[in-house]
Amino acid sequence: MLYDRKGRRYLIDLIEGASFHYHKGALAHADIVGTAPGTTLASTLNAPLTVLRPRLADYVTKMGRGAAIVYPKDVGAILTWGDIGPGMTVLEAGTGSGSLTMALARTVGSSGHVVSVDLRQDHHDKAKKLIRGFFNGIPHWIDLIVGDVGEVLANTRPDRVVLDVPEPWHHVPCVVERMRLGGVFCSYLPTIPQVEKLRAAMAETRRFIEVTSFEVFHREWAVSGRSVRPEHRMVGHTGFITVGRTFRPLTKVSTGSDGDTSG
Repeated sequence: MLYDRKGRRYLIDLIEGASFHYHKGALAHADIVGTAPGTTLASTLNAPLTVLRPRLADYVTKMGRGAAIVYPKDVGAILTWGDIGPGMTVLEAGTGSGSLTMALARTVGSSGHVVSVDLRQDHHDKAKKLIRGFFNGIPHWIDLIVGDVGEVLANTRPDRVVLDVPEPWHHVPCVVERMRLGGVFCSYLPTIPQVEKLRAAMAETRRFIEVTSFEVFHREWAVSGRSVRPEHRMVGHTGFITVGRTFRPLTKVSTGSDGDTSG
């Protein structure tokens, strides 16, 4: 990632023999290779360009994507409210452009396992390219699959399930049966009617507890000396996040002759 004097960002792939060109000159990729992050170099017109490795948030918002991405503000909420951590097995669908897949992979680490499923071959191919670009290869703990999430779920025992698909309610009964007891189910949906259908399906199973649906807004502030105000533009609605934990309800209560109950 290159930053110019005005803070504009340029995401580039380092290629042998290539150069970065913009309105303030050019910078050879060979001059970038081997420099420490945070180094400032001069373009051919002596304009400063600061070199930094892109953060994941930088990469997913600047990468040339196909399908819509899960934005960083929502990724953070999914990781936190989904209680996703190192060593876990997470089943994700659909892969889309891979922004959430990359975040899940970094969170579970090499001791974990991310299985990401997408119905569309073109989304799968694009996500594979973008994930490879960020990690410099596909981490061995990521499995990218083209297919139906229901079929994959039937053969998996995940700790967490994260669905970014149009009709997640169809998969709720299978999630309840296949996800490890006490695990967290998370869904990402763009509209409230979809959330209503999902919540109805979750309620029908009587196997979810601590169910909540919410959205996240991200607004930056302009701070310049004593002038402090909210920015005029913000990242508002992108999607609704629904999370719930699975549990086993009490199925039988027996009453003894002394009046005590057990079950």
